Amino acid sequence: MQRGIMNLLFRNPVFRGLILPVALLFFLFACSSSKSPPPKRPVPVTVAAAIQKTIPIQIEAIGAVEPYQTISVKTQITGQITQVYFKEGQDVKKGDPLFKLDCRTYEETLKQAEANLIRDKAHLQHAQQESSRYAFLVEKGYVAKQQYDQVKTNLAALEATVNADKSLVESNRVQLQYCSVHSPIDGRTGSLKVNRGNIVKLNDVEVVVINQIQPIYVTFTVPEKELARIKTYQARRQLPAEALIPGDGRPEKGELTFVDNAVNRATGMITLKGTFANREKRLWPGQFVNVVLTLDMEPNIVMVPSQAVEKGQTGQYVFVVKSDHTVDMRPVTTGAVIRGETAILKGVQTGEKLVTDGHLRLVPGAKVSIKESP
Repeated sequence: MQRGIMNLLFRNPVFRGLILPVALLFFLFACSSSKSPPPKRPVPVTVAAAIQKTIPIQIEAIGAVEPYQTISVKTQITGQITQVYFKEGQDVKKGDPLFKLDCRTYEETLKQAEANLIRDKAHLQHAQQESSRYAFLVEKGYVAKQQYDQVKTNLAALEATVNADKSLVESNRVQLQYCSVHSPIDGRTGSLKVNRGNIVKLNDVEVVVINQIQPIYVTFTVPEKELARIKTYQARRQLPAEALIPGDGRPEKGELTFVDNAVNRATGMITLKGTFANREKRLWPGQFVNVVLTLDMEPNIVMVPSQAVEKGQTGQYVFVVKSDHTVDMRPVTTGAVIRGETAILKGVQTGEKLVTDGHLRLVPGAKVSIKESP
């Protein structure tokens, strides 16, 4: 009976005109879907070769720039400021005049002391002559020895008086010299804190501060665990240091000159100082800089661009491009990062090509096409 029904349907023109074409299309679609998908296109990537280099063993820290010397200039006498010979922020040399005080009182005092010295020298000369005469008279027995002793006492007193006068004259000369204040160092002046016309007292207020900035110090701290390494390498040679100013790629070169004699118990850090020539005056007191202390040079280290190193759940890895242009995902052990390059301690050989851009679309075994770096 079913066979009869099917015969009737196939004889029906409506069935043959509508149902058969639909069945044919379904059959063709099923056949086409069973074909294999088209091959995936290679992933475009940029690559860089791992190279072998000699790299520095370095310690990095943040440092603060400090003046080599700081002098707080004060007056050593009391007086009125009559002249100022410098401008604020001016560079001065050792011995350059800074300012002058009213010295008329000290000049008169010196003149009086010099006059007293001349007078007492005359008295001394007369006493010396008297002593010579009395010595002769005593020897002949013309005067009593008691009188001669009195003459000698007067002579000794006048000698002491002359010596005191000489000391007073020298003291007044020194006081007069203090009327003119000169720079004790080469450096740069700060702001003038007492202006011309003001009266300053002996050792009362600082008139100006002078900082020596050539050479200059950079002070920084490192963890105490680094102390042993620093002392070991410092015993072999002078350790070079670099100060990097933020926003300026040009380092200032110097050397380590001071290691503190104790570790800070509160922080576990130890203070170090580097000395820098600062010929261009790029380092300025109070400035913060990045300090790089180089301990030694380590040869034959594999270096790769830092952007080639990726971080996953199991650690760091790289994609290595093989000769058939497929990639191998390889775990690596990294070392120091120096100026955009990372040291590879384990996992990559010299000369191997590593993917530096295009990681997101890669899986192990993926085909790649190498494009030129921009």
